[in-house]
Amino acid sequence: MHRPTRRALLASGAAGFATFAGCFAGSSPDQPTGEGTATWPTEPTWNPEDGSPLDADVTETTVVQNLSVPWDVTFAGSDAFLTERTGGILRFDTETLATGEGLSPDDAATVLRATDLPDRTGPGEGGTLGVTAHPSYPEKRVIFLYYTADNDLRNRVVRYDIDADELSPLVDDIPASKYHNGGRITIGPEGSLWILTGDAEAGAEIAQDATSRGGAVLRTTLDGNPAPDNPEFSGESDPLLYTVGHRNPQGIAFTPDGEPLIAEHGPLSHDEVSALRPGANYGWSVARGGPGDVQYESYTDYERFTPPLVNTGSAGTWAPSGVEFYTDDAIPAWRNRLFVAGLRSQTLYAITLTRDGDGPEGGTRYDADWLDDRYTATVHELYDGEYGRLRHVEQGPEGALYLLTSNRDGRTAGEFPTERDDRVVRLEP
Repeated sequence: MHRPTRRALLASGAAGFATFAGCFAGSSPDQPTGEGTATWPTEPTWNPEDGSPLDADVTETTVVQNLSVPWDVTFAGSDAFLTERTGGILRFDTETLATGEGLSPDDAATVLRATDLPDRTGPGEGGTLGVTAHPSYPEKRVIFLYYTADNDLRNRVVRYDIDADELSPLVDDIPASKYHNGGRITIGPEGSLWILTGDAEAGAEIAQDATSRGGAVLRTTLDGNPAPDNPEFSGESDPLLYTVGHRNPQGIAFTPDGEPLIAEHGPLSHDEVSALRPGANYGWSVARGGPGDVQYESYTDYERFTPPLVNTGSAGTWAPSGVEFYTDDAIPAWRNRLFVAGLRSQTLYAITLTRDGDGPEGGTRYDADWLDDRYTATVHELYDGEYGRLRHVEQGPEGALYLLTSNRDGRTAGEFPTERDDRVVRLEP
């Protein structure tokens, strides 16, 4: 086991950043909008698989059981790193997860304990959250972690060098609260670190403030500096910002063209799935919902706010958390579809994104005029209620999908948690 050195965590330094050619309108201080240019093709170079995702022939296996509120898992080389919100980071052998059944936390190595993380705390939805590995792993045995710190209650991202046994600060001063901490991190296909942050229950006060790191998507180098081609927001702004106006995003994935897609929690309804445009403002908490939705101002001013691909409306909630864009051929019916793990809904959502407005039969189609016309989304539901609350979904190196449950977080009802919860479930051909 490796333990980190106990040195003080400092706020990451700000560095200069480049300006994009503008494709968004100007802004006011209360409703920031940035300028940036997307790097993915105008027309996607990929297509979703024909037919319905419900056509997949899949076997489900409980790989790991008796976990304590697992939050994230990432695969890197022969290692799989898993976080428990109430604890630290566990490391499983990738081949063991691909073939095993009924494993326990005792079958994993402990990389970091909760007590190894300086000032760590865990109020409500806070704690040990997202994890990802260096893109050159295992040549560079480095992992990145997002966790909540009891230092004026802030979320922070740290870098852990396993071989040097060194924990170092990367990004600090991310607003935190009992709820709405965001927390997902990942390395994008272009090599930057993407960080999803919540509004810390402050709404527009934070999410519409371009000087704040809350209610936003951040994009940094692997040293914690602003990514060199981040968008430029008007006035004083934090150079780590990629987009603003988010409530509580907890899932991010990329299409084969490298286009980022996120999912975020709505206020007990109005959950959203969005395609990210650099410098865009997604409206929280000024705008949430379309014409005729009286809960919030609708997205009628497209120069200020970018609408989502999916807004679930006022009839219940998905409570979306982790997402994955499935690209493997192992499960053909799922190829090139977006998967979203649902907490309160206890459902895995398969989203087919099309450019021609069509989509597979039998699903719910989101094609209202006010939604983002980048894609038309058609949604099918899988595993409704079978495994309880679903925290994350991740593609493994052999083409399996892995589900993480969250049934011991104090929010379940009915038959959950079961004796085996929490667990990792492997979905494979």
